[in-house]
Amino acid sequence: MNELLLIIVAYLIGSVPTSVWVSKSFFDIDIRDYGSGNAGATNTYRVLGSKWGTFVMVADMLKGIVAVKLALLLPEYADSDINLQNLQTGLGLAAVVGHIFPIWADFRGGKGVATLFGLVLGISPWTALSCVGIFSLVLYLTRFVSLSSILASVAFPFFILVIFNVDNPVYRVFAIAVALMVLLTHQKNIGRLLRGNESKVPILKGRDRRRQRRREASQQHNN
Repeated sequence: MNELLLIIVAYLIGSVPTSVWVSKSFFDIDIRDYGSGNAGATNTYRVLGSKWGTFVMVADMLKGIVAVKLALLLPEYADSDINLQNLQTGLGLAAVVGHIFPIWADFRGGKGVATLFGLVLGISPWTALSCVGIFSLVLYLTRFVSLSSILASVAFPFFILVIFNVDNPVYRVFAIAVALMVLLTHQKNIGRLLRGNESKVPILKGRDRRRQRRREASQQHNN
């Protein structure tokens, strides 16, 4: 009974529609009516800019972290690392489901990547930081948040199964399921990436301007 109650609480935490509330409160719009129509950090970056996109991403990550930490309210799980990790995974997944299907926003939410990351950060921080490295590198090189999320998520089971060799079978299955879920929820993004019309986030503009100036200078020199 206690576990079920915590799962419900975790779902309600995950249901907090950060991007929807931000867009309605500060911009008098519904973020789901613009850009990709998704209520997540990536679309917030596109529509509202990097400041609000970063805020939404951090807030959505915190939902996953807080949901995982709810497990500490049941001290009987402290004696078994595997049982505790399984409970944390279940609570984190409940928050992810809440993010994707938020009761506070007509069950139209985001794709759950930031909340998933918060889940992993709360359970296995070194794995999460490794995934952050993949995400940050791809984002720096491409400015595609969707591609960064996809590659970081695909790398996640590799870190769990190979690099850190986690021996919890439930968590190993979870890692594989995460990669498959992210691929499934990003089908439209993958299509746009393949067609070459996926939107880039408005970051690293200084770097792009420098590159453009170097190209222009090189062309003038050649002429």
